[in-house]
Amino acid sequence: MSRRRWIWIVLDSVGIGAAPDADRYGAADADSNTLQHIAAATGGLTVPNLARLGLGRIDTIPGVPTDAVVGAYGRMREQSFGKDTTNGHWEFVGVVLDRPLPVYPDGFPARIIEPFEAYVGKPVLCNKPASGTVVIEEFGPLHEATGRPIVYTSADSVFQVAAHEEVVPLEQLYDWCRYARKLLDGPDAVGRVIARPFVGKPGAYRRTGGRQDFSLSFGDTVLNHLQAAGIPVCGIGKIHDIYGGAGITRAVHTEGNEDGMNRVVEAMDQQEEGLIYANLVDFDALYGHRNDPKGFAAAVEAFDRRLPEVTGRMRAGDILCITADHGCDPTVPGTDHTREYVPLLLWSPEMTGAIDLGERETFADVGATLAEYFGVPGTGMGTSMLAQLR
Repeated sequence: MSRRRWIWIVLDSVGIGAAPDADRYGAADADSNTLQHIAAATGGLTVPNLARLGLGRIDTIPGVPTDAVVGAYGRMREQSFGKDTTNGHWEFVGVVLDRPLPVYPDGFPARIIEPFEAYVGKPVLCNKPASGTVVIEEFGPLHEATGRPIVYTSADSVFQVAAHEEVVPLEQLYDWCRYARKLLDGPDAVGRVIARPFVGKPGAYRRTGGRQDFSLSFGDTVLNHLQAAGIPVCGIGKIHDIYGGAGITRAVHTEGNEDGMNRVVEAMDQQEEGLIYANLVDFDALYGHRNDPKGFAAAVEAFDRRLPEVTGRMRAGDILCITADHGCDPTVPGTDHTREYVPLLLWSPEMTGAIDLGERETFADVGATLAEYFGVPGTGMGTSMLAQLR
């Protein structure tokens, strides 16, 4: 294999318009367009680097021009059920989930909570759908006083356990989550069990970078095929956790977007070949779920300012891929993810003009392209775009 690299950055929750089946997920989903709405709410986005790659040609986004494009652009539709991290990332690498993962709008039933409480040795707090930042403010003081874990879920298929790091050491929290992962099997097999450590005092709690996701495995992916071929796969942010470590040869955990971009740049300086695969989560965690379009827009602009550090390090033969895993429109009612198309931007130093990739029928087209690029087997899902990039 020639010494070339695929740099893949997932802008977590940065959707670009309601998917054709969005109305199945709710009225808010049918009205969603994360990028367009955050741009409109802030008087237009200033993202010259993303614009040059073709972002403005995917959809009309206030402030984003459509001229002088050098890059390949399009949008992707999700085939998997759901609208969360698990569905999106697994479909990227060739696994389409053909049935919805379990969700718990009324909290977790006794068959799950009682054995979990027996293992922990204390009754849980909360046990209902909740915003992660709100739930620690509501239950944090009682948790600190009693050591009882805060267990909550969301509209996604998740079992989340929040604990103060000075009350529950990280390894103990992770142990609780590993036990919950074993409990949540069969019809209760949620996509992710998530450890949510936090620090601080009442009124000023904050979540830390000690988060860990304990994910289901849904079978072999393109990542497994890369690993089997001896091709390095560096997972940055929550990538390692999303896939339960399968197919990842080096894991780099991060604390937010800026740290994530630092780690991407660092990996490019260190890694001579293979896949560098990053998830930047702040768009989702800090702004989408908190209904903050101005903060969301500022985060997209901040990413744009860092982008030249990536493109400036790319060599002949390298490919940059920027996309998202779902939407989380902060301007529509509710705080849940939104069922949206996601943007797709591909660029290499050899490109000299604009390439319209159109509307892709599945996120798995990225994985199929990645497999062909590195000369490894695909999963049978998706259509490679590599020929269009040459």
